[in-house]
Amino acid sequence: MPSSDYDSACLPDILPLYYRRLFPFSQYYRWLNYGGVQKNYFQNREFSFTLKDDIYVRYQSFTTQNELEKEMQKMNPYKIDIGAIYSHRPNQHNTVKSGTFQALEKELVFDIDMTDYDDVRSCCSAADICPKCWTLMTIAIHILDRALRDDFGFQHLLWVYSGRRGVHCWVCDEAARKLSVAARSAVAEYLSLVKGSDETVKKVVLTDPIHPFIRESLVVVERYFPRYALQDQDVLGRKESVDKVLALTPDDVRKELQQEFQNEKKPEIRWKLLKDEAKRKQGTSKKNQHFEKEIMLQYCYPRLDVNVSKGVNHLLKSPFSVHPKTGRISVPIDLKELETFDPFAVPTISLICEELDRPRTVEEDEKSKETKDKENEKDTAESRKIRDYKRTSLAKYVKYFDQFLDGMARSWKGELLKKSDLQKDF
Repeated sequence: MPSSDYDSACLPDILPLYYRRLFPFSQYYRWLNYGGVQKNYFQNREFSFTLKDDIYVRYQSFTTQNELEKEMQKMNPYKIDIGAIYSHRPNQHNTVKSGTFQALEKELVFDIDMTDYDDVRSCCSAADICPKCWTLMTIAIHILDRALRDDFGFQHLLWVYSGRRGVHCWVCDEAARKLSVAARSAVAEYLSLVKGSDETVKKVVLTDPIHPFIRESLVVVERYFPRYALQDQDVLGRKESVDKVLALTPDDVRKELQQEFQNEKKPEIRWKLLKDEAKRKQGTSKKNQHFEKEIMLQYCYPRLDVNVSKGVNHLLKSPFSVHPKTGRISVPIDLKELETFDPFAVPTISLICEELDRPRTVEEDEKSKETKDKENEKDTAESRKIRDYKRTSLAKYVKYFDQFLDGMARSWKGELLKKSDLQKDF
């Protein structure tokens, strides 16, 4: 099967291989067990599987990594969603007294989907993406990552490509996992700027003075706007696009610009004329004085699905799940390489299973022998799996996931020490 050709009809044949030899179960368990700091944290977590023909199985839960592995290898889910940590084991929810089965904790999560930007991108629509509009995801990650770290003090943020047309963020700090619905809503609202329905023309309204968070976000937007909006989307080129931009300006400015645009066709110069008008406006009026900033934010600012962030019991697609439509793996994004991250270069399940079947090179054989010698003491199935994914394009994403977990482990250590001190368990 050629590496670039993914055929969803082959999923039933290759998913068993993926779950048997490539899915990073040990890292996955290490993440969701959070160092065993809290009792039954992994055991009370809900997993949801979507099986072939859209059969949906909720309230799955597992006692150990081994149990999770066996079940996933038996069911071979087309999609995995992760839910909350509940008061009781989710797989026993029917046996619990009505009203006592409660979602208690979950990572604070964010879901950004390219379809929400259809009114500001002309290159693609619906589920389609291309390098031109992918810039919107880069902007979203820059803005939200900075705000969550600097404004809220969170440290452990896992950004994940959804496998098709968007990105997810998992805020894994203990403080984030314990947030109430009201607190999650407050964070989501703080981060939301683009508001209104499809019929709303002006979706960003700024008041004076501009909030420091919006100022920080504008620094990012201003960096990308000329390339994204003026060049790639040509928002000041085609008449229809120009009219949409001018509809966001005050009436008196619009008339002036329509006149000036008659003689000037270059998008970059048209944008300069618009900014000059905005400067003039700032000198003379308090009303609508930030309209050029509002335009930039409307075209580039992150668009959040706030409902995903608000609910503790909301399910979100799991990292390392396969996207059934594209075959791409939902991989963590290393922010050090954010500018060069290419969603089209993310491996498909077909590719990594094909890489697994390629004959080893002499060098790989020698490395494998070394690893085998070192790991003679280790569980052989586990060590074979490690060697297997290292032979595929999945390796760099698992390596980054490992680094993320190492960072989290340092905070678990502190928690465990605190706990033992409180219990005087020296």
